[in-house]
Amino acid sequence: MDFRFNETQRLLKETASQFASEKIPNHVARENDIHERFPLEIVKEMGQLGLFGGPIPSKYGGADLDYISYAIINEEISKACSSVRTVLSVQISLVASTILKWGSEKQKSLYLPKLCSVENFGCFALTEPDAGSDAQQIKTFARKTQNGWILNGNKIWISNGGVADIALVIAQTEKDNPRRMTAFLVETQTDGFSTKDIHGKLGLRSSNTAEIFMENVEIPEDAILGEVGDGFKVAMSALDNGRYSVAAGCLGIAQASLESSVLFSKERHTFGKPIAARQLVQDLIAQMVVDVEASRLLLYKAGEIKNAGKKNTRETSIAKFYCSESALKAANNAIQIHGGMGYSNEYPVERYMRDARIATIYEGTSQIQKLIIAGFETGIRSIS
Repeated sequence: MDFRFNETQRLLKETASQFASEKIPNHVARENDIHERFPLEIVKEMGQLGLFGGPIPSKYGGADLDYISYAIINEEISKACSSVRTVLSVQISLVASTILKWGSEKQKSLYLPKLCSVENFGCFALTEPDAGSDAQQIKTFARKTQNGWILNGNKIWISNGGVADIALVIAQTEKDNPRRMTAFLVETQTDGFSTKDIHGKLGLRSSNTAEIFMENVEIPEDAILGEVGDGFKVAMSALDNGRYSVAAGCLGIAQASLESSVLFSKERHTFGKPIAARQLVQDLIAQMVVDVEASRLLLYKAGEIKNAGKKNTRETSIAKFYCSESALKAANNAIQIHGGMGYSNEYPVERYMRDARIATIYEGTSQIQKLIIAGFETGIRSIS
């Protein structure tokens, strides 16, 4: 489908697609997946090409991209490897974009150029062992001192957590007031800050996921992102950005599943005909086509609203919900079309399915997205 990309968008799509095909071919993505190898060289090269610049202004080292352009990059990279896309999404959507919105001029000048060039890595630390969807239950606490703050607590399932140089940590700052959270920018080399990588994941196996431990971590007063008490708002705005790039990545998985299925169905013959001629195979492919087209339209609708600087929580939640569910369904259908071959990692479709599975869970489960969407429609929130 022709979405009438402008010249910048068309060139970005070509650049990202060419980079993905040359630097992240299936055998590279497969080996990194098998060995849980973090794609350091790949993301560093993306940084050199400006593919990590995203919507960050050029004055801070970014690429000044609109959100459709940013979605295009996420889609093209995700078609090759969702683990690489995850690094990009966390770095720019969750961390850099949040610093851009809430940070002081000093914070933006200090951290954004290094994040956009991938000189440094960032992570977004919200989830805890006993606090996922219910963010108000976090136990990490920041105690005020004469010179700043002391952080204690631990976070889990933090993407980029084990490689990050800067962590955006959400902590409670007032006893018995769960909404009184504050966001902090914590340099990970600070004494008392440590991590433990999480292995054995179903998907995104070459992205880094870690548990974070903070024991009497001393941070200065100017480490606060926004104002004291803004933590919940900071976290929710970060998720609005993160969900958008996750949706774009899921579109990439669905598109790759479709392309792989079409190619395989033309090559694979049964009873004297390519399986593409079989009506039930065509049914599976047709479902993928419809879901890909609908996903792209919903994603770009959210992108246009973000481009206009308008509130986009509703549209972003719709896109994240639909794109993630569609990616999982498309990957599953692709495996069915590939038959026994799809059950092995000789073909990438089994990796697509494993990588798609987490997208219906992290940065707000599909169930949470439904609650957000229905809350906007009815004006009644089921959770507060």
